[in-house]
Amino acid sequence: MTAAATPPEEPGYERGAQAGSEPPSRGADRGGSEPPRSVTVEVPVATAVRTVLVAALVVAGLYLLWLLRQPLTWVVAAAFLAMVLGGPVRRLEAIVRRRWLAIVCVYLLVLATPVALAAVVVPPLVREGQELAANAPRYARDFQRFVERNRTLARLDRDYRVTERVRAEAQRLPERVPDAARALRDVGFTVVNSLFAIVTVLVLSVFLVANGRRWVDLAIATRPPDQRAILARWVDGTARAVGGYAAGALAIAALSGTLAYIVLTILGVPFAAPLGLIQGLFSLIPLVGATLAAVLIGLVTVFVDFPTTTIVWAIWAVIYQQLENHLVQPLVQRRTVQVHPFVVIVAVLFGAQLLGVFGALIAIPVAASVELALREWFAWRATRPRPVAHGS
Repeated sequence: MTAAATPPEEPGYERGAQAGSEPPSRGADRGGSEPPRSVTVEVPVATAVRTVLVAALVVAGLYLLWLLRQPLTWVVAAAFLAMVLGGPVRRLEAIVRRRWLAIVCVYLLVLATPVALAAVVVPPLVREGQELAANAPRYARDFQRFVERNRTLARLDRDYRVTERVRAEAQRLPERVPDAARALRDVGFTVVNSLFAIVTVLVLSVFLVANGRRWVDLAIATRPPDQRAILARWVDGTARAVGGYAAGALAIAALSGTLAYIVLTILGVPFAAPLGLIQGLFSLIPLVGATLAAVLIGLVTVFVDFPTTTIVWAIWAVIYQQLENHLVQPLVQRRTVQVHPFVVIVAVLFGAQLLGVFGALIAIPVAASVELALREWFAWRATRPRPVAHGS
């Protein structure tokens, strides 16, 4: 009885096995006559349906957010305003002992502020605008005499006829006062059309100031016990950051506008009150607002007493910017959350791209809120017990 012949091992297989490689395919030795094997993955019908439904819900949710972007912006603005006014309401409540009375007083003050500013600014603006239109030809003649005294500017004027065009426009400026009045009327119509949005934001913020804390506490109560204290700290920290930032920004804007008004009045620049208001409002915009306002006001000083007034204003703007960056802002906003300058720049860019000027205004407190959330989350992760590996 003969033993069955053992097929010889394929060359290189033992060495390949020792190296951890796969044995060579037999079909490859026969010239690849055996077709490659196909792998079939079976997906359960329930899984496929669930995946399609989830994708459809995500797309529908994003589309719904796009449709509701305007009301959602109002809600965000109302929440921001509620956090800003929450501090004054609490402090006034401690005095009057009635929360509803404190809310009414604070919101009446909020509504009266723009009315008072308009009453202070609009009449001088109209009066000085009329004076500017009447004196425009004289300003044009002064500008022409200044150009003629400078050899380089005189040569450029002969080539491009700058003073001739300025003088012609100045002669036509008084005729355009009615057009400016119509433009102001159109601006008034735009403000009236925006009144619905303003009233909506104010009403929503009133509800949030009156009941927001109770709603937040109810939402926190639905979380596990180990997360409630963390969420409460994050909410309180966010409210303090937003309120502190807003109070500091308003204080800096008031200081900037007041000092600009004083300096412009000393220099004899017309429109001192409106220009001071512009300086203050622009100072609310982070990073670039004060610089933009200084440049705009500098352009106005060119037509007053160039170059003396312009040089003095430029020196003042540079000095004040340095004082604000290194003294005023750290002093006023010392209680707010400190955010890295890189994060501030990125947040302002993102906020301006998403929501325009309003996005730039709320970018820094939102960044502070995100920083607080990350800090609390990492602290919570560090305190959680680590799972013990089995078999160790």
